[in-house]
Amino acid sequence: MKNVEFSVKGNTLTITVDLTKEFGPSSSGKTIIIASTEGNFPLPGRNEVVGLNVYRKK
Repeated sequence: MKNVEFSVKGNTLTITVDLTKEFGPSSSGKTIIIASTEGNFPLPGRNEVVGLNVYRKK
């Protein structure tokens, strides 16, 4: 994972992403990657799965 933090309290999932960070261009070069789970990420101890990409246009 890049620049993504999860926390679960009860039945509420909170996702934290620092929008000031950048990880370079995407493979297509059209966007700048800010955060990613780099695929699907199962939440520990739960049945839910998260897939997240945060990016901005160049």
